[in-house]
Amino acid sequence: MADSILRDKSKAFAKDIVFLCRQLRESRVEGVLINQLLKSGTSVGANVHEAQYAQGTKDFISKFEIALKECNESEYWLELLYETNSISENEFNKMQSACIELRRMLVSTVTTIKSKQ
Repeated sequence: MADSILRDKSKAFAKDIVFLCRQLRESRVEGVLINQLLKSGTSVGANVHEAQYAQGTKDFISKFEIALKECNESEYWLELLYETNSISENEFNKMQSACIELRRMLVSTVTTIKSKQ
């Protein structure tokens, strides 16, 4: 149940990232920043989804740890976009909150699985 919530939230985050990147392209924000955010932001959900078919516990944990790293990277790009006045404070706060929530869920999942080994 909990991992399906994580899958849903990480997919919703990926969709929000896609929509945000579309807006940023229209605003003519630096393409490199957009591409980096798009890659890391959509990778979170992709790795969570891929973990469903992991080849064992180590692989499962690895997918979630990669998702966690991508989540942290996404937050960096969002901070940079905000600090360069490319996104509004409201948009930044919304996306940062989603990152924090995903990060907590990922850390909790990884910690729980590791403690059961």
